[in-house]
Order: sequence, then structure tokens, then C-alpha cells
Amino acid sequence: MLRLPAVAGQFYPANPKELSDLVERYTAQDALQEKVKVRACLVPHAGYMYSGGVAGAVLGRIALPKKILLLGVRHYPRGEALAILSEGAWRTPLGDVPIDNAFAGRLREHCPLLREDEVAHRGEHSLEVELPFLQVLTPNFSFVPIAVGTVRHEDLRETGEGIVRALKEAQEEILIVTSSDMNHYQDDETTRHKDQKAIECMLQLDAKGLHDVCRQERISMCGLGPAVIMLTVMNRLSVKNAKLVRYATSGDISGNRKEVVGYAGMTFA
Repeated sequence: MLRLPAVAGQFYPANPKELSDLVERYTAQDALQEKVKVRACLVPHAGYMYSGGVAGAVLGRIALPKKILLLGVRHYPRGEALAILSEGAWRTPLGDVPIDNAFAGRLREHCPLLREDEVAHRGEHSLEVELPFLQVLTPNFSFVPIAVGTVRHEDLRETGEGIVRALKEAQEEILIVTSSDMNHYQDDETTRHKDQKAIECMLQLDAKGLHDVCRQERISMCGLGPAVIMLTVMNRLSVKNAKLVRYATSGDISGNRKEVVGYAGMTFA
């Protein structure tokens, strides 16, 4: 299966040179720094003009391996709640990115809740917008996409634990890239206050705490499910070092502080 781009020309440029130049600009400030090894990262997935600087600040400083597990949210009510694609490739204006069939098979073996489903992925942007960054920064990589359309904690925990088993069997280094925006469509002050509560839970690697605070405080972090899965994995792998690399809101770009979306960029080592 070849998954064609759904948001090229909308969330990011459709012109290949314009796109690669833009990614290089967003990551240039970290290009000369020594790259750091991490087990996972959290990056936003809005239009590049709003969130590209945050995503670039994170991905530009990571020593990226050649295999990526990409966790994103399923924004639309179509397809399976935990949808994986195990074969084929995804196309962006920069070319085709192959799916790692072997690792996808291992994930399906250890994560029985995952379902093969192209419907959940067809129009979803949360995973797609991360690919051009990775294509520029680590050419010739392969990946496995998982779209998460549930916030049921038990399902997220079980999936995270299955991912740990699959990672422990892998011979290669695999980075988890988790795609999420933070609080949506409230004023800037409220959004920053709410997002800080969610970020504190992630800095403490507290998967259940993040799940609970987002539900209790009505923090509309769209990638809550993927983030809980990632934090579950980090806990099982005894990861201790979580870092907030950059935070911003859409108001920093648009100037509109009355209705914003928050963006957090984080690493987990």
C-alpha cells in the first residue's frame, strides 16, 4: 500500500525544495550542536508556520536512528481505535518512506489490541507532518505508524507494555516519536496554565497522572493517548531524564491571544 499525502500544501509546503529548506531553517539552530541520544520525544503536529519551530528544536538536536516508531492521534471518528499499518510506504513531497514490516509484525504480535487499518490513517495529519522533518534529518529511515483513537487507560497501558516487549526483541535502536498538540482554543493565559499541569506530569514520567489531569482539568491535549502509551514505555524501560525543550502557543505567531493552541517539545532519555 502506498499512502499518499493528505495535507501537503496545507500544513506544510507541497514544493520539495521549499519544504526541505523550511525544515532546515527550523532545525538550523541545533545543527552545529552535538546530537543527543534519547529513547523518545514529543513533538507537535500543527501547520509548520505555528508549530514547526517547536518540532524543529526537538528533532534538530536528537541523534536520530534509522528506525522510528511514530505514535499519533486519530483526530477523526473513522477506523480502528489502535490502528497500525504494517506494509507499504508513505509518500511526502520529499519521496517515499518505507514501513518497517518486520518491526510492525513484532508489534502486532506483542500488542493484540493493534488492528491493521488504513482507514484511520488515510486523512490523518498527526503522523504525516512529522515525516518531512525525519526525511531531511535522517534519510533512508523506515518507520511504523500507529494512530491512537482511544483514551481508555487500560488499553493504552496494555499497548505500551506490548511495545516494550517488542523493543526488547529488536536488534536495532528504535526511537519513539510521539505527535501531539497541547490545549486547544482557549485564551493564551488559560492554555499556558493548563499545559503546565500536563507538562509537569510528563516531566515526572507519570502516565496515569497525565491521563487523570487532562480528564479532570479538561486539558484538550489531542495526543493524550499516544503520550500515555509513550510514558508507559519510558517507565518500563527505566527512563529517568525528561526535558522540556521548547514551549509555545499559536498566539506567539498569530498575535491572537484570545484563542490559541499550545505546543510542547520534549525529550525522554
